[in-house]
Amino acid sequence: MLENREGQRVPESTFKTRKDHDWVTLSTSDVFSNKTVIVFSLPGAFTPTCSSSHVPRFDQLAHVFRDNGVDEIVCISVNDAFVMNEWKIAQKASNITFLPDGNGDFTRGMGMLVGKEELGFGMRSWRYSMLVRDGVVEKMFIEPQEAGDPFSVSDADTMLGHIAPHAQRPLDVTVFTREGCPFCAKARGLLRDAGIPFEELVLNRDYTDRTLRAVAAVTQFPQIFVNGERIGGADTLEAWLGHRKAA
Repeated sequence: MLENREGQRVPESTFKTRKDHDWVTLSTSDVFSNKTVIVFSLPGAFTPTCSSSHVPRFDQLAHVFRDNGVDEIVCISVNDAFVMNEWKIAQKASNITFLPDGNGDFTRGMGMLVGKEELGFGMRSWRYSMLVRDGVVEKMFIEPQEAGDPFSVSDADTMLGHIAPHAQRPLDVTVFTREGCPFCAKARGLLRDAGIPFEELVLNRDYTDRTLRAVAAVTQFPQIFVNGERIGGADTLEAWLGHRKAA
């Protein structure tokens, strides 16, 4: 049975990190003392759920966490420093500190070291997240001990619900564009002026017109989607932003 360690101090440990081609050893105190820290730990770098969901959402919500008193977001995995550094680069997760627990010492101290020999992984971390204030665990979200790799409670949104249940989450915005399109440039400018981050997909680089027909049943550019809703083109976006500002 995995132990919930709320109210306990995090274990004393060291993390062998790499910075500018040099070894840098961080202690538990370096990471946690006099800070409010979110930790999320997972079975391995570059693994599917970790890369597609766990890391990206914590990175996306980082500024919301910081607005609500969190000093640092830390991802810990039983991997070495070289792997963790390359994974951070691949994930473009600039808002997260990646800490290697190569020997599993911290994870073992947390009671979260489990055998993944059936996958050829050896000993790895069970998936969990926790909120740590000045070295003391305030809250833990531990995935249920089920077969496979459950991912239902250690996610970023669950943690934000604990820290700031009424906090406004950032919009999920995607803009389908094509090269040389003045209306696409207008849409990008409108979103930037409004301070709304967005993901841009460019025709014949990231998708084809078949994809746009499949998701929007149109071929005009740009096409803007917000939280699963099709807003439309640049002029429609401008009107939508005006209504949003007025509200």
